[in-house]
Amino acid sequence: MKPASFQHRVEYAAVKGLVGIVRVLPDAAVRGLGALIGRLFYAIDGPHRRLTIAQLRAAFPLRSPSDCRRIAAATFAHFGRSFLMLLKFSTFDREGIRRRVEFEGLDRLEAAAIQGKGVLMFSGHFGYWELYALAHPLVLPPISVVARQLDNPLLDQLLEQIRRATGNKVIYKQGAVRRILRSLEDGGVVAMLIDQYSSSADAVIVDFFARPASTTSAIAALALRTGAPLVPFFALPLAGGRYRIVFEPPVAYPAPGTPDPVRQLTQRCSDVLEMYVRRHPHLWLWMHRRWRDTAAAPARDMFPADAPETPEEAGS
Repeated sequence: MKPASFQHRVEYAAVKGLVGIVRVLPDAAVRGLGALIGRLFYAIDGPHRRLTIAQLRAAFPLRSPSDCRRIAAATFAHFGRSFLMLLKFSTFDREGIRRRVEFEGLDRLEAAAIQGKGVLMFSGHFGYWELYALAHPLVLPPISVVARQLDNPLLDQLLEQIRRATGNKVIYKQGAVRRILRSLEDGGVVAMLIDQYSSSADAVIVDFFARPASTTSAIAALALRTGAPLVPFFALPLAGGRYRIVFEPPVAYPAPGTPDPVRQLTQRCSDVLEMYVRRHPHLWLWMHRRWRDTAAAPARDMFPADAPETPEEAGS
């Protein structure tokens, strides 16, 4: 673990303090506090607020500016809730997690697993993806989660402990391919997120909300190499403080002889994610700069965070 700076220690202490607070609060109060924190950041974080609204307006050109601002505010509130609920879930025992989660489409994942080639699962920074990982081993064997290490080594260690709490393994992206292949060879399940801008050598350009988006092709390449089924998953909030984990049907492989099958399969995976984001736009990470000018060098943002707000947006 790399050395922790003073700032890292302050951040860690703040998060540990939040863990202590949410431990004693009822779920509804934790969700309310998380939404309040998220809306506070919406009010004070101008660059990410402007970026979120700009990307929403580009993705949904038929929606009014006020509607896009409403979704943007709801997005910040959602991510405040999801962060605090992850901390809350880290204080539960297995039965406490199981009481709050239900599953839809388990038969799809089980059918994919019995093929004996392992399973590649994917989603995005959407809904309550971290809660899914905690809940999965309560009804099925543990999975391997592909993740990027956090800049703060203390928080990274804490998050790894949470992810491993119910039996999962964590595979960090550096040197991940070998470990993923080994897990698939053993019939394991590997989950990863595919929705962020990728500048890696394996990135391909696919359409996401009708605009080109540089996207990792790793999961498609691994699937075509191993024959492992590609199963999308999504974790959605329900009324009453419960959560539903949905396993969609496996994504179909391109037909033999299809030109550029890796890009074609990556596009199909992105299409499933876009379908869910269109249904529930406030549950996706719009404050991440997803679309960038891939033709320019160095890269030029299509949605620069320092772009001036319109008077209407500034008053939101």
